[in-house]
Amino acid sequence: MNQVTLKIGELAKLAQVSQDTLRFYEKHGLLKPHLRSDAGYRLYSEADVQRVSFILSAKRVGFTLNEIAELLALEVTKDEKSCEDVKRFVDAKVVTVEQRIRDMRRIKKSLQALSEACCGGAEPATQCTILEALNTEGPGVLPHSGAR
Repeated sequence: MNQVTLKIGELAKLAQVSQDTLRFYEKHGLLKPHLRSDAGYRLYSEADVQRVSFILSAKRVGFTLNEIAELLALEVTKDEKSCEDVKRFVDAKVVTVEQRIRDMRRIKKSLQALSEACCGGAEPATQCTILEALNTEGPGVLPHSGAR
């Protein structure tokens, strides 16, 4: 059986990413070349192509590189894991995303309040209510802001 081997440029083209992206994934332990040629070229297998596809799919739905590493560990050991394990992992990500959405709504509301407090006129910025509020009021200046 012939093993498919691709050089980094071929894999990058196939996956529609840059070679630097693949090197970045390798640096962070997400991808490892199947082999090295005698000249030192990275050589990738069909399994590596599938792994890159998995990484890109996970990125598209919002997983971080650290989370992708955890998902890849689940993928590699899926015979030892249950669907419940994977679902629990995804559900935890949903909670994180929901918190970020709440945070972004709070930030938007705070920015809108700052914008509405400013006349936006042509006078010098030394009189700007936004800069003044940020300089004098500290972290509590923004409505609904909580120290983190």
